[in-house]
Amino acid sequence: MSWSRARSSTSRVATRRPTISATPLDPPIGPYDHLKGVLGAQLTLMEYGDFECPYCRATAPVVHEVLERLGRRVVFAFRHFPLAELHPYALSAAVASEAAALAGQFWPMYGRLMSGDEPALTQADLRRYAEEIGVPPESVVWPATQRVEDRVEADFNSGVRSGVLGTPALFVNGIAYRGERTVDALIEALESQHAEQPVT
Repeated sequence: MSWSRARSSTSRVATRRPTISATPLDPPIGPYDHLKGVLGAQLTLMEYGDFECPYCRATAPVVHEVLERLGRRVVFAFRHFPLAELHPYALSAAVASEAAALAGQFWPMYGRLMSGDEPALTQADLRRYAEEIGVPPESVVWPATQRVEDRVEADFNSGVRSGVLGTPALFVNGIAYRGERTVDALIEALESQHAEQPVT
């Protein structure tokens, strides 16, 4: 896999003013994505994430609160963007989540991988999480199946096409978001950007 084209987002957003850039999401959110909410919802929020990235871990509860507050109006999707050169466990964690997805357990595994203040993503940790969610432990560790690896690589490549350089990379209603990663800022961006879209 070619993971070296991305770099980690190592600092907080420095400015409060810009919220949306012109970079579109490629491809748009679809039935092939891992979704929380209903495809076709009024508002969409996408994250390209890395399970070992501290900023992704800090963003996870923010996204959860946004979904709680907006309810059925929003759908959230997660795609993989493991920064393997900086985060040695990121790729194996992404693969583990996709292996769990084959058993219909992506979001429970996502929750385990994002839990806690510090990442616990060793092979032993991944096996333990699999047992906790009812997935065969050996199915989530190396060697991965080609199908699982292909899914992670497809997500990563879509991030590259969408202009992603670091994580978390958020897309609000299909457009790259550059603002603060707070509940209020994200909700404001979701609602204001939707209001600006032309009626078709």
